[in-house]
Amino acid sequence: MRKIAIVMGSDSDLSVMRTAADTLKALGVPFAVRVISAHRTPDQARDFARAARAEGYGAIIAAAGKAAHLAGAIAANTTLPVIGVPIKSSTLNGLEALLSTVEMPPGMPVATVAIDGAKNAALLACEMLAIEDAALAEKLSENRADMARAIAAKDEEIRLQFE
Repeated sequence: MRKIAIVMGSDSDLSVMRTAADTLKALGVPFAVRVISAHRTPDQARDFARAARAEGYGAIIAAAGKAAHLAGAIAANTTLPVIGVPIKSSTLNGLEALLSTVEMPPGMPVATVAIDGAKNAALLACEMLAIEDAALAEKLSENRADMARAIAAKDEEIRLQFE
């Protein structure tokens, strides 16, 4: 199975990105976590992205706040799918990161999830890998069935309160 990279522009992003790591771990998907800055370590960002396919990665989740150029910098240097996670900051509540991540020029696609949407980024990366991995596809189906059962139980609990 290919692994997934979780890269973040700062260690302060870890509190959000831990959810992505926990989601991948629960699904049994191998992953690595790195701190690589598009601005402070641009050579490392480029080198990591260029080597990612050869290193066995199948998708890259890139999280950054404020100017949030990390996902774009990674996407510019690989043809692997890149999923951007805009991180909420105190400046504009993450809106600046969302716009920086989603507004990529033609030819440099970055899939973008919600502000602080680490769990959905992990699930989307898994769905990408599951295109060719039937066992992972089954785990994702089981995960959705578990969510549906949890909602049905909550629905029953709420309905009973109003009968």
